[in-house]
Amino acid sequence: MGCIVLHSDEAKEIIRVFDEIIMYTNTKHPKILEDVKVNINIKIKLSALWIALMFCYTYADTLGFYAPVNLEELISGEIAGIQMTQGLLVGSAILMLVPSVMVFLSLVLKAKANRLVNIIVGIVYLGVLGSTFFTGRNPGYYLLFATVKALLLILVIWFAWKWPKRDA
Repeated sequence: MGCIVLHSDEAKEIIRVFDEIIMYTNTKHPKILEDVKVNINIKIKLSALWIALMFCYTYADTLGFYAPVNLEELISGEIAGIQMTQGLLVGSAILMLVPSVMVFLSLVLKAKANRLVNIIVGIVYLGVLGSTFFTGRNPGYYLLFATVKALLLILVIWFAWKWPKRDA
């Protein structure tokens, strides 16, 4: 059986830490967490929003595979009365590639172009998202994801619109 040997300074430090823990848990007014003000670069904010949007697209589509009706339609090659053709699949791929590329473009484009591209693509994708409400089938999980996607796109447009300016 092993034995732990502590030097007096180490023992004192351990006792001090335990005392702080006990005092903290016994106090009626716990310490407030410090919230440090950090200015996050607008390019990082926009890129993070596009990443979050891509996760929402991915998870919403993945959850859709669990619905028996959707699986049957996938196997038949016709979804909501629309025949799945190569052209439609390529179009869908392009539709999903744009937000993926926006993750990168939001980081590397110059401010003026970045602002304009994020506003335009954000508005276009908000319109595309809005058009999906007319497909006739919108289960609860889809409405939840659509709401979050809309909020993310509104934030993209808002942050790009409010792009920080500096004195010339």
